[in-house]
Amino acid sequence: MSDFRYYRPNNFPPIVKNLIIINALVWVAQLIYDKEGNVLTGTLTNYLALYPIDSEPFKPYQIATHMFAHASYDPTGGVAFYHILFNMFGLWMFGRILENVWGPKRFLFFYLACGVGAAAAHLGVEYFTNGYTAAVGASGAVMGIFAAFGYLFPNTELYIMFIPIPVKAKWAVIGLAAIDLFSGVANFQGDNVAHFAHLGGALTGLILVLIWNKTNRKRFY
Repeated sequence: MSDFRYYRPNNFPPIVKNLIIINALVWVAQLIYDKEGNVLTGTLTNYLALYPIDSEPFKPYQIATHMFAHASYDPTGGVAFYHILFNMFGLWMFGRILENVWGPKRFLFFYLACGVGAAAAHLGVEYFTNGYTAAVGASGAVMGIFAAFGYLFPNTELYIMFIPIPVKAKWAVIGLAAIDLFSGVANFQGDNVAHFAHLGGALTGLILVLIWNKTNRKRFY
């Protein structure tokens, strides 16, 4: 028996909508309190970010909070808008389709599990490499969504910036994962992206969708 149920298509299903609202509200709070932060009280982002597990600033709650926070100000002092913009666009673009397929409860579990998987990957890599990089953002959870979308809708053609031809979802997922793996291993100077968190989220998403679809090798288009 299939685990999938039919839900009336919704361009803004409830979980996706509320996740976007929560992320936006947290980001606005970061803009307010980070600007007012000082060396004594710190900043809101410092409290929400995921620090290495063997570092003093690490708190267990950061495994959850990091996925609802985003970069607030860039190194020049300007507002870092693109981080949250791209993540929320990806959440809406692909998450709404998965929520319509799975329903809100399963999609919410999936999203949070991918975020935790991303956190586990980041913490593991930082621990074994003696790194000290804090992570914020929904990118890991969104990569999990993208991986699941690529598995369920492998031949859907996507139009990606700077690529003049459509790319099938399955190749886009593989390409993004390859870029993250290469960039994570290369560890370029000045690269502040948590590439292994992205990979952890994508792997978690793929594992979950494989388990859920184990007895029903269902693909869409």
